[in-house]
Amino acid sequence: MDCKEKFRKTVEDFLPYNEQEERDKELLLQYLSSGEAIFSRESLGAHMSASAWVVNQSRDKVLMAYHNIYDSWAWTGGHADGEMDMLKVAVREAMEETGIRTVRPVTEDIFSLEVLTVDGHEKRGVYVSSHLHLNVTYLLEADDREVLHKKEDENSAVGWFGVEECIKAVNEPWMRERIYRKLLNKMRDINF
Repeated sequence: MDCKEKFRKTVEDFLPYNEQEERDKELLLQYLSSGEAIFSRESLGAHMSASAWVVNQSRDKVLMAYHNIYDSWAWTGGHADGEMDMLKVAVREAMEETGIRTVRPVTEDIFSLEVLTVDGHEKRGVYVSSHLHLNVTYLLEADDREVLHKKEDENSAVGWFGVEECIKAVNEPWMRERIYRKLLNKMRDINF
């Protein structure tokens, strides 16, 4: 079984937590079957991304970065850019965007999945058209005493937030209520 088929099987086996995950799983599986090169940004309309919901050991803090494009505190994450091991992408992005050096998966399974809209924007002086991120999220753990560093070209701050404070810090209503609130509830309900 090649990497793409292995990932497809992982998505097929994923048990949705709510209707949003159920519908987005269907759409993600359609894209995986489409033959498009969705693991690359060359697929302009939709491509794979991975996010990290990074918590501390006691699960009472969440690590977030102030993303310049979204003008909001948010999880870490990024494009697959050809990589099909999406957990590897999530770990890499968490480390790159926050400066943490030690991060481990709480589980290697997909924690959440979502199809996210990305509005048109400029990146490094080049216009990027609106598109979809076919996103998988992993639950990661890091030490909240580690020194943090922002990634100048992507974010302007990095910090740990209490679980309720992280929700209040987010400027994007849909992400705050539909995604981040879901992640917190899911973490509590499943008892990771």
